Amino acid sequence: MSEDWAAVARAINERVNELGWRQRELAERSNVSQAIVREIQHHTVERRRGPRTLESLSTAMGWHPMHLDAVLHGRRPPDRDEPIMDPGDSLWSRLDTVEQRLIDITERLDDLKSDLASVAKQVRENR
Repeated sequence: MSEDWAAVARAINERVNELGWRQRELAERSNVSQAIVREIQHHTVERRRGPRTLESLSTAMGWHPMHLDAVLHGRRPPDRDEPIMDPGDSLWSRLDTVEQRLIDITERLDDLKSDLASVAKQVRENR
Protein backbone atom coordinates (compact mmCIF):
# COMPACT_ATOMS: atom_id res chain seq x y z
CA MET A 1 0.00 0.00 0.00
CA SER A 2 1.31 3.47 -0.84
CA GLU A 3 1.92 6.16 1.69
CA ASP A 4 -0.58 9.01 1.95
CA TRP A 5 1.37 12.01 3.22
CA ALA A 6 -1.50 14.34 2.27
CA ALA A 7 -3.71 12.47 4.76
CA VAL A 8 -1.01 12.88 7.43
CA ALA A 9 -0.86 16.62 6.71
CA ARG A 10 -4.65 16.92 6.98
CA ALA A 11 -4.73 14.99 10.26
CA ILE A 12 -1.99 17.12 11.79
CA ASN A 13 -3.52 20.39 10.62
CA GLU A 14 -6.96 19.46 11.95
CA ARG A 15 -5.54 18.41 15.32
CA VAL A 16 -3.30 21.48 15.66
CA ASN A 17 -6.33 23.68 14.94
CA GLU A 18 -8.38 21.78 17.55
CA LEU A 19 -5.64 22.31 20.11
CA GLY A 20 -5.10 25.95 19.12
CA TRP A 21 -1.38 25.41 18.64
CA ARG A 22 1.05 27.02 16.28
CA GLN A 23 3.62 25.10 14.31
CA ARG A 24 6.40 26.11 16.69
CA GLU A 25 4.48 24.74 19.68
CA LEU A 26 3.97 21.37 17.99
CA ALA A 27 7.68 21.27 17.12
CA GLU A 28 8.70 22.06 20.70
CA ARG A 29 6.26 19.60 22.28
CA SER A 30 7.23 16.79 19.93
CA ASN A 31 10.98 17.49 19.79
CA VAL A 32 10.74 17.46 16.01
CA SER A 33 12.41 20.35 14.18
CA GLN A 34 10.12 23.08 13.00
CA ALA A 35 11.43 22.59 9.44
CA ILE A 36 10.31 18.94 9.49
CA VAL A 37 6.94 19.84 11.00
CA ARG A 38 6.50 22.47 8.27
CA GLU A 39 7.36 20.01 5.50
CA ILE A 40 4.90 17.44 6.83
CA GLN A 41 2.14 19.94 7.62
CA HIS A 42 2.31 21.62 4.23
CA HIS A 43 3.05 18.37 2.39
CA THR A 44 5.88 20.09 0.54
CA VAL A 45 8.44 17.30 0.64
CA GLU A 46 7.57 13.63 0.47
CA ARG A 47 10.42 11.64 1.87
CA ARG A 48 10.86 8.72 4.16
CA ARG A 49 10.73 9.74 7.79
CA GLY A 50 11.93 7.81 10.77
CA PRO A 51 9.11 6.08 12.62
CA ARG A 52 9.88 8.07 15.73
CA THR A 53 9.09 11.34 13.95
CA LEU A 54 5.46 10.37 13.40
CA GLU A 55 5.37 8.72 16.83
CA SER A 56 6.62 11.90 18.52
CA LEU A 57 4.11 14.05 16.65
CA SER A 58 1.26 11.65 17.47
CA THR A 59 2.12 11.52 21.15
CA ALA A 60 2.55 15.28 21.43
CA MET A 61 -0.96 15.77 20.03
CA GLY A 62 -2.47 13.33 22.52
CA TRP A 63 -2.93 10.43 20.13
CA HIS A 64 -1.75 6.83 20.26
CA PRO A 65 1.94 6.71 19.26
CA MET A 66 1.05 4.78 16.08
CA HIS A 67 -1.81 7.13 15.06
CA LEU A 68 -0.04 9.00 12.24
CA ASP A 69 1.66 5.84 11.00
CA ALA A 70 -1.80 4.29 10.62
CA VAL A 71 -3.05 7.38 8.77
CA LEU A 72 0.02 7.29 6.51
CA HIS A 73 -0.67 3.67 5.55
CA GLY A 74 -4.46 3.99 5.21
CA ARG A 75 -5.27 2.02 8.35
CA ARG A 76 -7.67 2.83 11.17
CA PRO A 77 -5.74 4.73 13.83
CA PRO A 78 -5.59 2.83 17.13
CA ASP A 79 -7.42 4.12 20.18
CA ARG A 80 -5.19 6.03 22.56
CA ASP A 81 -5.20 3.26 25.19
CA GLU A 82 -4.51 0.36 22.80
CA PRO A 83 -1.21 -1.41 23.44
CA ILE A 84 1.67 -0.66 21.13
CA MET A 85 2.17 -3.68 18.92
CA ASP A 86 5.38 -2.52 17.25
CA PRO A 87 7.37 -0.19 19.46
CA GLY A 88 9.73 0.57 16.57
CA ASP A 89 12.77 0.02 18.75
CA SER A 90 14.67 -1.97 16.18
CA LEU A 91 18.18 -1.12 15.10
CA TRP A 92 16.81 0.17 11.77
CA SER A 93 14.37 2.43 13.57
CA ARG A 94 17.13 3.90 15.70
CA LEU A 95 19.36 4.39 12.66
CA ASP A 96 16.48 6.19 10.91
CA THR A 97 16.19 8.48 13.92
CA VAL A 98 19.92 9.22 13.93
CA GLU A 99 19.83 9.87 10.18
CA GLN A 100 16.94 12.32 10.56
CA ARG A 101 18.69 14.16 13.38
CA LEU A 102 21.82 14.47 11.23
CA ILE A 103 19.71 15.95 8.44
CA ASP A 104 18.23 18.45 10.92
CA ILE A 105 21.71 19.37 12.20
CA THR A 106 23.03 19.78 8.65
CA GLU A 107 20.15 22.11 7.78
CA ARG A 108 20.84 24.21 10.88
CA LEU A 109 24.56 24.37 10.11
CA ASP A 110 23.82 25.44 6.52
CA ASP A 111 21.62 28.25 7.88
CA LEU A 112 24.38 29.33 10.27
CA LYS A 113 26.96 29.26 7.48
CA SER A 114 24.76 31.51 5.37
CA ASP A 115 24.19 33.90 8.28
CA LEU A 116 27.92 34.06 9.04
CA ALA A 117 28.72 34.77 5.39
CA SER A 118 26.26 37.68 5.45
CA VAL A 119 27.76 39.09 8.64
CA ALA A 120 31.31 38.75 7.28
CA LYS A 121 30.30 40.56 4.10
CA GLN A 122 28.76 43.41 6.09
CA VAL A 123 31.86 43.72 8.25
CA ARG A 124 34.10 43.89 5.17
CA GLU A 125 31.90 46.54 3.55
CA ASN A 126 31.90 48.69 6.70
CA ARG A 127 35.69 48.82 7.01
